[in-house]
Amino acid sequence: MKRIGYFAVIFICLFGAGMPTLVGAAPTVFVSILPQKFFVQQISGDLINVEVMVPPGASPHTYEPKPSQMRKLAESRAYFTIGVALEEAWLDRITRINPEMMVVHTEAGIDRMAMSGDHHHEGEQAETDKHGHEQGEQAEGGLDPHIWLSPMLVKQQAEVIWTSLEALDPENAAAYKTNFQRFSDRIDELDGQLKGILEGKKGMKFMVFHPSWGYFARGYDLVQVPVEIEGKSPKPAHLRSLIELARREQITVIFAQPQFSRKSAEVIAREIGAQVVLIDPLGENWFENMTVVANKLGAALR
Repeated sequence: MKRIGYFAVIFICLFGAGMPTLVGAAPTVFVSILPQKFFVQQISGDLINVEVMVPPGASPHTYEPKPSQMRKLAESRAYFTIGVALEEAWLDRITRINPEMMVVHTEAGIDRMAMSGDHHHEGEQAETDKHGHEQGEQAEGGLDPHIWLSPMLVKQQAEVIWTSLEALDPENAAAYKTNFQRFSDRIDELDGQLKGILEGKKGMKFMVFHPSWGYFARGYDLVQVPVEIEGKSPKPAHLRSLIELARREQITVIFAQPQFSRKSAEVIAREIGAQVVLIDPLGENWFENMTVVANKLGAALR
């Protein structure tokens, strides 16, 4: 953001912060991505107003908050982080605008893995998302941020959300506890369903454009094979090795996601006679989306 634009946002936020808040209005909290909004709403019910930074179709690698969001952040009671690149770039500025805001690190205590295929390949061209922005994992320090795609890791995040909401709004602690327990039970049910869908697929490989599904793969004994490395398209030699691997493993589906370009995935798909199938790691209805993804993987792994 240009300097003049940044100071304009600061002025607007500080001015907005002085305006009165409606009596009895539900407190507002912010999250970075849509799945987090779902998690917080499962525990908060209608007692909390949840705003999300990255809208549908946008990428947390490249998204820049709008002035309207910064105005709302000036009055937000809490921000729930999850470790995505957006937070690396913006969280310091957000907390300067609202130093009283509680910052809740839902990724705290989770041992994050390295990005799948995280190797340095000099000379490779950076891949771009569908809006032309350069992609990369460098902002995340080479660690995989996609912890919302593992049901068991979501249970850990849910407990952090629950205890934080209790601290934020102790008058409704009983409701938050009940909702957390219900959400936790539903996560266990989902985990059982996914294991059933993926039964007999242990050790099988699936090819993805962007390596978002490492925690999911680990949880269900699958092997993720990414097309891109460190946010970059594969060099010709690496592309040839991916094509050979796909033929050897009889891979007939290349998975891509709506937020990124599908160019490299389509090249491999043409070479091996496969199809490109979309799976969205940022789907808002998390229970439904995880089941849809598992069914697509199960159908592809034959």
